[in-house]
Amino acid sequence: MVSENCQATQEPTNVFLRAVPKVERHTPPSTLVLGQQRGGAVSLDLQCPILPYKSIKILFRVVLSLLLWVTPGLSQKTPPEDSSLPKYELDAEMKTKGAIDEVNLVTVGKRKDFTELIIKNGDDKIHIYVCPKPFEDEMGINFSKGDQITVTGSKAKYEGADVILARELVKGEDTLLFRDAKGTPVWDARTGK
Repeated sequence: MVSENCQATQEPTNVFLRAVPKVERHTPPSTLVLGQQRGGAVSLDLQCPILPYKSIKILFRVVLSLLLWVTPGLSQKTPPEDSSLPKYELDAEMKTKGAIDEVNLVTVGKRKDFTELIIKNGDDKIHIYVCPKPFEDEMGINFSKGDQITVTGSKAKYEGADVILARELVKGEDTLLFRDAKGTPVWDARTGK
């Protein structure tokens, strides 16, 4: 008896000197993928074969690579502001006035172009950190020795010295704001403008 998937051919084959019809087996259509016979398991709907080992291996490598490359990138925090910068404290805000004795460019944190004014108030010299030079240039501000100014700012320690971080500066008829009411600089920390 020949099953449905098998067909008998006309050529007899001698097995133990007896004639037995040669049976040709056909591959069921569910194991053919793109005209080629594929091995492995088949899903229950018989239309979609389960991925072979090689495909699963490649897929696993892709997912693992993404996890190894993307996860560290997403978990990185933005770099914090330079902690060596003096912090503006609203509680330490004060007002002072005097004549400008010196105008300097100093390094403050990562900025190498921060404008420092040194004013004389009697015999005392007060160091005032105003803003980055690019912001000063963009606003059209210039300071000269002998200018009378009034400064509102926060007293802070920077590299062991007392400095004032200017929030507001009055020069003649002009009032210049360098920080908002909370003490946050109004210039862009990245560009200094």
